[in-house]
Amino acid sequence: MGSVGTVICKTTLVCAPLMAETVEQIMTDMYKAKVQGADLVEIRLDYIKNFQPRQDLETILKKKPLPVLIVYRDAHITAEWRGQALLLPKWEGGQYEGDEHTRLETLHTAKELGADYIDFELKVASNLMEELKMNCHSGSKVIVSCYVNGVTPLEEDLNRLVMSMQSTGADIIKLVINATNITEISRIFHLLSHCQVPLIAYSIGERGLISQILCPKFGGFLVYGSMEGNSVPGLPTLENLRQAYKVEDIDEDTKVFGLISKPVGHSKGPLLHNPTFRRVKYNAIYVPMFVDDLKDFFSVYSSPEFEFAGFSVGFPYKEAVVEFCDEVHPLAKAIGAVNTIIRRSSDGKWVGYNTDREASITAIEDALKHRGCTNGETSFDSPLAGKQFVLAGAGGAGRALAVGAKSRGARVVIFDIDFERAKTLAHEVSGEARPFEEVFNFHPEKGAILANATPLGMHPNTDRIPVAEVTLQDYRLVFDSVYTPRKTRLLKDAEAAGAIIVSGVEMFLRQAIGQLNLFTGKEAPEEFMRDIILAKF
Repeated sequence: MGSVGTVICKTTLVCAPLMAETVEQIMTDMYKAKVQGADLVEIRLDYIKNFQPRQDLETILKKKPLPVLIVYRDAHITAEWRGQALLLPKWEGGQYEGDEHTRLETLHTAKELGADYIDFELKVASNLMEELKMNCHSGSKVIVSCYVNGVTPLEEDLNRLVMSMQSTGADIIKLVINATNITEISRIFHLLSHCQVPLIAYSIGERGLISQILCPKFGGFLVYGSMEGNSVPGLPTLENLRQAYKVEDIDEDTKVFGLISKPVGHSKGPLLHNPTFRRVKYNAIYVPMFVDDLKDFFSVYSSPEFEFAGFSVGFPYKEAVVEFCDEVHPLAKAIGAVNTIIRRSSDGKWVGYNTDREASITAIEDALKHRGCTNGETSFDSPLAGKQFVLAGAGGAGRALAVGAKSRGARVVIFDIDFERAKTLAHEVSGEARPFEEVFNFHPEKGAILANATPLGMHPNTDRIPVAEVTLQDYRLVFDSVYTPRKTRLLKDAEAAGAIIVSGVEMFLRQAIGQLNLFTGKEAPEEFMRDIILAKF
């Protein structure tokens, strides 16, 4: 990585936050966290009901199965930025309602009893640090923390804040922001790369998820992961950190790939791409990227210092992202949509591709062939030739399906809520466009194909379908580009009506195989990837 800065922390620790209401549950959770892959736990004393400071701390610290970070957050303490008081994030917000002197005495007691790490807010740490350093016989490390909840400060302002935290003499410093745009996370990466003391820095929420996952690449001290059954909003799970992302293997040379989408939480891409990178021995990581504005995103992360090497592109950006590619492959240009972007190593330019077309069309063709629906065509003919191909949705995925169906000789009928968009696509594929509301009463020709390229039926809105249930009996095959859930309501209803069904999971697998080939320059292990799909979906 070189140009970003010197990495401070050689091994990033994985920390599980524990917020149980009893000491007994904390002890149980500590052992569970260890089994699930945590290196240490953060214990929130302010969540414990009827807390007895010395007695409970002795119980916790004498029997701890792994290192402990003690936090005792006051409900009335706020973060401050330029003199403005700000509420702490929900996860970081305190529960303690008592006397401040008692709270600080409890933290001193934790240090005395040998807690591995003690967290003090910047607001109080400046006055306590000299005393804490004088009582360093316990070996506890002092973390000085600060929370900026609101507008993320500019990079130079964050640098000044970090310098102020460093000046306290803390062993470790912790900075939390609440990013409203994924581009703000770049400031976290800069801080992690350049800080002169161990730093914990991240953003909460779905937009901040990459600040946790990529923390090891940029030298962060620790990354947080939630326990199974105790999920914390905006945090990856311990299982995903250890199994899907293998954070212990991420280093400064790891290349970053990711899914650009909005929303992004439904994506199974990390569960497929990351194990496959490891299978082909390619040092890379694939992460979900919640992107609000493509222009802002590419203006920041096109910089080579972040080593973002390529992207998958999801809803709703497959068409709009074409504008931000330096070059577009002829197939993607003909479709008018890009689902894969690669940074070309020779000149750093972004090159756009489309692996959706062949993925979706071959999945449909193979299903028809498997059921013997060839109608006498030779082995060289597509079973789609001459058939009516009814398409719901004219966005990026719809464009790939329409162009693919046209290339196989199908006659395309397109429905979209944006009738002008439907007409434009229909013109390009010599098809027919109809207003979206007509799809509910549309009765196709015998043997027609129905393809859903809308997000209708996607988790969590799984009860919706893009057509009237009664019309499903008229289709020979129904394809759904939605893959979460694996068998959508549309597919269940179509199967009950006697149609051949093709899940979006099959398209997802095939387009991912094409992406892996582009990402790595190596041949994707197809059977390995299919086995993952069968196990994870």
